[in-house]
Amino acid sequence: MAEPRLPPHRLILIAIVVAILVAIGTQMHWEWVAQYRGEIVKGVLLTLLLLVSTSVAGFLLAIPLGLAQARGPRPLAWLARGFCNLIRGTPLLLQLWILYYGLGSLFPYILGLRGSWLWPVLADPWIYAFCALTLSFAGYEGEIMRGAFAGVPRGELEAARSLGMSPFSILRRIWLPRAVQRVLPTLNGELIIQLKATPLVATISAIDTYAVFGRIRQETYIVYEPLLLMALIYLVIAGLITLGFRTLEKRHAS
Repeated sequence: MAEPRLPPHRLILIAIVVAILVAIGTQMHWEWVAQYRGEIVKGVLLTLLLLVSTSVAGFLLAIPLGLAQARGPRPLAWLARGFCNLIRGTPLLLQLWILYYGLGSLFPYILGLRGSWLWPVLADPWIYAFCALTLSFAGYEGEIMRGAFAGVPRGELEAARSLGMSPFSILRRIWLPRAVQRVLPTLNGELIIQLKATPLVATISAIDTYAVFGRIRQETYIVYEPLLLMALIYLVIAGLITLGFRTLEKRHAS
C-alpha cells in the first residue's frame, strides 16, 4: 500500500518556510549569542522562577478568594469580590507602578527602617514584581475558582455531610479537588498569560529575559536578531506549558 503524500501546496509552503529559516540563519548576525549566553540563560531562569512562584502563590491566594465568594459570609464575599474586580479592572502595569513607585517610595520615610534587615528586601524591585504578579494572578483565578466552587454538585457535598465528615474534611477531600479539576483546563491559558506579563517587571529595573535582551540590543546595536531569539524562547516556554497541561489532563481523564 502506497504511503500518503502531502498535497503540492503544502510541500510548497514547507519549502518556503525552510528557505526563510535558512535565510534567517545565514544572513543575520548571531555571533553575539556566544558572548551573552550566560546572561540569557540567567534571564530565562529568573523569568521561570518568577512565573512559577507567582503562579503558585497566586493560586493559593485564589482558593480562599473563590471560596469566600461562593459560600462565605457576605462581608467576606464583598471584600473578595471587590478585590477581584479591582485587580481585573485595572492594568497590571499600573498595579506594578503603584506598588513600586507609590508604596515603595513611602518606606524610606519610616524611622529606623533603613538600618534594619528589612531594608535590603524592600529596596529590591523583585519583591514588588512578585507581589504585583501574585495579586494579579490571584484576582483572575479567584473569580474562576468562585465559579468552580459554585459548580461542584451539592449532592456530593450533602452526601459527605451525611457520612459525618467535618467541614474541613469535605473541603480538603471533595470540594477543593473537584473545583481544581474543573479549572484545570483554564490554568493552561492563565499560565501563558502570566508568562507574557513577566516582561513588565523590566519597567522597574528587575532583570528578566526581556531586560537582558533589551540590554543586548542597546550594547550591540543589533535590532531584529535579539527580538527573534527572545520570541522563540517565549514560544518554547509556552509550548512546554501547553504540552504539560495536555499530558496532565490526559492522565486525569484516564
